[in-house]
Amino acid sequence: MNQYLFLRRMRGPIMLLVFGVTAILDEYTGIHYSMSWPLYIIAWGILKLAENAVLAQNPPLPPGPWPGSQSGSQSGSYPGQYPGGYPPPPAAGYDPNAPAGTQTTAIVPAHDEERS
Repeated sequence: MNQYLFLRRMRGPIMLLVFGVTAILDEYTGIHYSMSWPLYIIAWGILKLAENAVLAQNPPLPPGPWPGSQSGSQSGSYPGQYPGGYPPPPAAGYDPNAPAGTQTTAIVPAHDEERS
């Protein structure tokens, strides 16, 4: 796993631990929640510094083509765009000359009594 992702995923649990430690300190010592806000900011800052240090060592990959795009397709394509800009062929069983209301777009075709 990527170190950056690991630190990002650990940010929440670490902050929960910091809140838990301050709850224990509030219960057993004279340090109260109202006095512990600098500890939260310091913990958050340390986590952000660690994330930035990992990113500086391992820069992210440059953006490439979208997954599933073909090497010869248009540049700047996006998911859902068909190669060459044309839509895909119609689904099997589709008849463009059929009367309206006799075809269904459902995955499971409707029974004859449900169509009317």
